Amino acid sequence: MRLILITTLFFISFVGFSQIKTPSASTSSKLEQTVGLTEIDIEYNRPSKKGRAIFGNLVPYGKKWRTGANSSTKISFSTDVEISGTTVKNGTYSIFSIPNENEWDIILYSDAELWSVPADWDDNKIVFQSKFKVNKIGSGNEIETFTISINNITSNNADIIFAWDDTYVKVRIDVPTSQIVDKSIKEVMGGSPKSSDYYAAAVYYRQENIKLDVALKWINKAMEMTENPRFFQLRQQSLILAANGMYEEAINVARRSLRLSIRAGNEDYVKMNNDSIEEWSNQ
Repeated sequence: MRLILITTLFFISFVGFSQIKTPSASTSSKLEQTVGLTEIDIEYNRPSKKGRAIFGNLVPYGKKWRTGANSSTKISFSTDVEISGTTVKNGTYSIFSIPNENEWDIILYSDAELWSVPADWDDNKIVFQSKFKVNKIGSGNEIETFTISINNITSNNADIIFAWDDTYVKVRIDVPTSQIVDKSIKEVMGGSPKSSDYYAAAVYYRQENIKLDVALKWINKAMEMTENPRFFQLRQQSLILAANGMYEEAINVARRSLRLSIRAGNEDYVKMNNDSIEEWSNQ
């Protein structure tokens, strides 16, 4: 009876302790980023250095790595993307890597629900693999916790950066923004475009520095269709005029935008308009 009681108490104590919550040694992280019109999501676990030698030791050279800790690192693309000239279809993939001293192999693997590197690795499930240069981080600026970030973002591309300890690797991702926007512009302009459509298309062309003559035509059309243009709309018109070398006209429109931005109390636009007027006056 005494043995049964002791066993029961031990079991109760064990169960009680099992309810204690403790932090994970490798915290989970989720990164969501829009690049142009493409959503890129990354889920991964972040191990820390904790005084250990990382690459070539904790993470061996020449062997597949889950590129994080615990469950495999996952990346999702909402559209097709291009990496190093290879088209990767929209979907979710595991990210694996093979670190070496001077370069890493970055691998996208079609099976996304994995724990570590699969024992039954299947080369047929590789959707992308390529080598990327290793870059070194200066002494005193080492990264304690493994970090994946998305930086250098434009409408058409961004860099995914893998960084830990004194090492980082940069992978350029190209997204199909221009194709998507061009298709949308053709469809809308082939129908019954509104002033907002002319405005959006014109601003996009100016931002991408393409078809500036069309941008000028469409921004002027948008302003003609707008009864009381706002200061930010006039700002865009002035920028498009200047991009077409029409500085006198750009200054006149910028002055209108300036008056309205002063009235609206928008100091950012006041400064931008004043700076542009000064710049264009010297052209």
